[in-house]
Amino acid sequence: MRMRILFAEDEAAMSEAVVDILTYHKYAVDAVYDGQEALDYARAQQYDGIILDIMMPRKSGLEVLSILRREGNTTPVLLLTAKSEVEDRIAGLDAGADDYLPKPFVMGELLARLRAMLRRREAFTPDVLRLGNLALDQKRFTLYGPGGEFPLGKLEFRMMELFLRNPGMTFSADVLLERVWGLDSSAEVGTVWVYISYLRKKISALNANVGIRSKRSLGYSLEVIA
Repeated sequence: MRMRILFAEDEAAMSEAVVDILTYHKYAVDAVYDGQEALDYARAQQYDGIILDIMMPRKSGLEVLSILRREGNTTPVLLLTAKSEVEDRIAGLDAGADDYLPKPFVMGELLARLRAMLRRREAFTPDVLRLGNLALDQKRFTLYGPGGEFPLGKLEFRMMELFLRNPGMTFSADVLLERVWGLDSSAEVGTVWVYISYLRKKISALNANVGIRSKRSLGYSLEVIA
């Protein structure tokens, strides 16, 4: 089965040349010509790798990359840039790029970097947990969804992390109290209800397609809402 690549480049001649060489080397390629189109394709399809030009109309490659990473998309990304300044390379890597390649480049180097990036894919450990269109950035303690983002407090984060690591699993209030607050905590079960309410309001405000369900006499679970 051929690996599927999304290639975003607004220069028509460059796009055609790269698509031709990638297709020759047995990659299946979807070519797009601006940042918004790249974002739409990346959201709608599952790709093995993405190649993004930084300088594109409608949205830059950095904007597209940042949005995808916030939403929990962990597909490996190679950035193409005509800029050679160290700051631009750092900005790309900080935004979540797996590699970068300055223009102009030779096709052999592009192919080599793409192969190396795809080999690392299986070893990639994301810093983002996700279910449906809800994502939790574990480094930034931030919850993301289509409606935006919310920074979480320590206890909200612990509860959300527990739910996202165990989607569909039901936790009683007592278990949540133990796992989130700890065995030595003096918090009571009512506190769990309060934090469940906090998270529900934030998930709703983010327009996420998941929710915390209550199961009578059993507890709570995080599930995709059909």
